[in-house]
Formats: sequence, structure tokens, C-alpha cells
Amino acid sequence: MASGWYTPAKTKVFKGDLDFDTADVRVLIVMSNTTADTEMDAANIAAFTTLDEYDGTGYTRADLTTPAVASDTTNDRVEVDYDDFTFGATVGAGARQGVGLVIYVRVDGTTANDYPVAFIDSASNPFQGTGGPLNVTVNAQGLLWGS
Repeated sequence: MASGWYTPAKTKVFKGDLDFDTADVRVLIVMSNTTADTEMDAANIAAFTTLDEYDGTGYTRADLTTPAVASDTTNDRVEVDYDDFTFGATVGAGARQGVGLVIYVRVDGTTANDYPVAFIDSASNPFQGTGGPLNVTVNAQGLLWGS
């Protein structure tokens, strides 16, 4: 698995059709059977052969809030930052560990229209609910980087 941006989302960025300041950006956890880490040409969430979304009790997809887009000239990239987020207050163990995050734009609540932006590989630090909150602390340099 490797982190990366989905090609249709990159196209939207370059055409000016994706504005992180106004888009309804959200995130979901995928487990180890996912194909979301290899299908980088997926145009929408429904296009993944196997999403394998996290299935622990109490899990919910997270909203990303307070976007901030900034240039990082030291590292020659753009950073997209959001507030820390949570997937639920009492999240139970899933059938498998969560191995990645899919950042996506919610268009109208229909999975066929919601489109993936980026995959963040977390296999080296997998997610697993333990009955408490499942919180994510966003890196000080942002959640997404474009270089």
C-alpha cells in the first residue's frame, strides 16, 4: 500500500473544480481487503472493486472541518490541513484492522456521486476500535500534501 491522490481528483484540482475551502470533505477507514489503495483511477466511491469499509460497532465516517490550504516553500508542496477528527465515541473492533483512510468529497450523499480524493496508508499504524473513541490527530503539516 502507498499513499496517493486519485487521478480524477487531481484532474478536478487542476481544472479548478475542487475547492478545499468549500467542498464537503470527509474520511472513511478501510480494512485490509480493500482495493482503494490500488484503484487510483476510481471516479467515485462506488467504483472501487472492494471498498472493505471498517465495520466495528459505533464507527461512523468523519467530517473534516476548518480547511486551510497553504504553500510550504521549504518542502516545495501545498499542504491541506484540517482539524483533528473522530470516527465515533465508542468504536468496537472490526473484522480486520483498518489499514488506510480514504479522503473523499461528499457530493449529495449518494455513493455513486461522492468521489475519492486521496488514500492515506496507515498499515504500519493500523486502526482498531477498543470500545472508546477512535480519534485521529492531524499532522502539524496537514492531512494532504500535493507536490
